[in-house]
Amino acid sequence: MELCDITLKVGLEKFRAHKVVLASVSPYFFAMFNGDMKEHTLPEVELHDLDPTAIELLVEYAYSGQIVITTDNVQVLLPASSLLQMQEVREACCRFLLRQLHPTNCLGIRSFADTHSCKELHHKSHIYALQNFQQVVCTEEFLLLPFDEVNDLISNSQLNISSEEDVFTAVLNWVKHDLAERSKHIPRLMQHVRLPLVNREFLMTRVDNEKLIRENNDCRELLLEAMRYHLAPERRCALTSTRTMERKPSGADPYLFAVGGGSLFAIHAECEVYNPKTDTWSSIAPMQWRRSRSGVTGLRRLLYVVGGYDGASDLATAECYNPLNNTWSPITPMGTKRSCLGICSFDGLIYVCGGYDGASCLSSMERFDPLTGIWCSCPAMNTRRRYCRNAVVDSSIYAIGGFDSTNYQASVERFDPREGTWNPVPSMSSRRSSCGVAALNGHLYCIGGNDGTMCMASGERFNIRRNAWEPITSMHHRRSTHEVVAIHNYIYALGGNDGSSSLNVVEQYDPKTNKWVVVTSMATRRSSVGAAVLECINIEHVLRQTRKSS
Repeated sequence: MELCDITLKVGLEKFRAHKVVLASVSPYFFAMFNGDMKEHTLPEVELHDLDPTAIELLVEYAYSGQIVITTDNVQVLLPASSLLQMQEVREACCRFLLRQLHPTNCLGIRSFADTHSCKELHHKSHIYALQNFQQVVCTEEFLLLPFDEVNDLISNSQLNISSEEDVFTAVLNWVKHDLAERSKHIPRLMQHVRLPLVNREFLMTRVDNEKLIRENNDCRELLLEAMRYHLAPERRCALTSTRTMERKPSGADPYLFAVGGGSLFAIHAECEVYNPKTDTWSSIAPMQWRRSRSGVTGLRRLLYVVGGYDGASDLATAECYNPLNNTWSPITPMGTKRSCLGICSFDGLIYVCGGYDGASCLSSMERFDPLTGIWCSCPAMNTRRRYCRNAVVDSSIYAIGGFDSTNYQASVERFDPREGTWNPVPSMSSRRSSCGVAALNGHLYCIGGNDGTMCMASGERFNIRRNAWEPITSMHHRRSTHEVVAIHNYIYALGGNDGSSSLNVVEQYDPKTNKWVVVTSMATRRSSVGAAVLECINIEHVLRQTRKSS
C-alpha cells in the first residue's frame, strides 16, 4: 500500500495502514489519531494483548468492508473488535457464535460472552443451556463449571427437564467429579432440587440410598419433606414451596397432540402433533398399544394416554409420552378396564371417570398419582356415563353428557376434589354423547356429539358466573367421537365421525368473533381420537433428531 502513515505492531507482526482509513471504521483509532494521545504523532503504534491474526483481518476489513468469521478466528476477532470499538464486526461475531450454539459448547460461549460483556449473546446462550439442560449436563463443560454457575443453573425455574430426577443426577455427577473439593456444596445444591416432584421409586431407591444425602442433616430433612409430600396427596395444596412448583421453561409453546383413534376397520397406534404457530402437523412416535376411545391428558409436560379399545377388548393399560425424546413408556394400569372414558388432570393428579368396561357403562372414578405410580378409587358419579367428557374449571371437575346404556345425556355434574363430592349443575340444552369439551376463560365449552338421532355440529358453553348454558355458532362439520381442546384464546375441534366417515378435518373457534375457521387437516382420519395440549420447546427439532438417529 502506498502513502501509508501508520504501522501497527502486534507482537512480532507489523501491519502498515492509513490513519484516515482506520479512523473511519474504529472510534478507538479515531480518538488515538485525532486527540492528545502521544500516538497521534508516532509513525508506529504497538497494540498490546491482541492477536496478530485478528488485527490483520480487521485492517483488511477497514479497506474492503468484508471479513470472514470462522470457528478458528472468532475467539480472537471478538475481543479485538471490542477493544477497537468496531461494532459491526463485534456484532457479526456474536451472531456467528449464536449460530454455533450446541449443548457441548453453550456454557463456554456463555462464559466467553460474559468476559467480553456481550449481553445479548450471554443471555441467549444461557437460555439455550436451560432449554437443553438434559444434553448440557452430559458434557465436560458442565462438569468443569464452578459452584456458583451450577447453582445458578439448577435453581432456575425455567430449566427444561423431563423430571427432577435429571437435576438430582446432574448435581451428583458434578459433585462426584471432584468429590473432595465439592462435597461441601451438596446441601446448598440440593436446596434447588425439587425432591417432592421426584418419582417415589427414584426417591426411595436412589435418593434415600445415596451416601452423600444420608450423611448430611440438611439433605435428610429435604428427603423427609419430599416423603411427606408423597404420602399425603390430599394435603399437597397446603405443602407448597418453591420445591413443589413445576418448572416452566422459557420459550415453550403449546402443541396439540392427536393420539390413536380409528378409521374404517383400523385402530391406530400412530400419533401426530400440531403447531398452531405454523398451522402444520408432524408425525410423532407411535404408542406401544393401538388405541381408540382412550383418555388423553397432559400433566407436567408429559402426555398420558389411558384405557381405550384395541379392536378386540377394552383396556386398562396406560402409557406416557415424553416430548423431549419422542418416546412412550408404560405406566401403571388402571384398576378397571375403560374405553369411552372421561379424563382430566388437576393439582398434579390424573382423574378418569365413567366409560365402558366391555360389559356395562360405568359411574366409577379413579385417580392416578404420577409421583407414586398408584391408582386409587374416588367417589363415583351420580350417573353412569359412557362417552362422557371431563374438564376443570375453578378447581372443580365437570362430567358432561354421555350415554348411560339407555339414554343420551344432557345432564352435567361437578366433583369437588377437596370435599370428595359430586353435585348436579344445570343440564345442557341438548343431549350430547361423544361430544368435545374444553375449558377456556372461565367458560365450559361442549361442542358436537350425538343426541341419539344424528351427529351434531352445534355447540354451547356453560357460563360459571351465570350458572347457565348459552349457544355458540355451529361448526362447519357435524362431529361425534371427536376431541376439543383450548389453546391460548381459541378452541380447536379435531377428528371424529360425521355419521358416515371418519374425519381428519380440524376447525378453530374464536370466542371473540363467535366464528369457526378450518385450519390444516391431520394427516390421518381419526374417529374416537384422543387429544391434549402440552407446552413444548421446538418439538419439530426433537422429531428431526430422533428420525436421524433411528
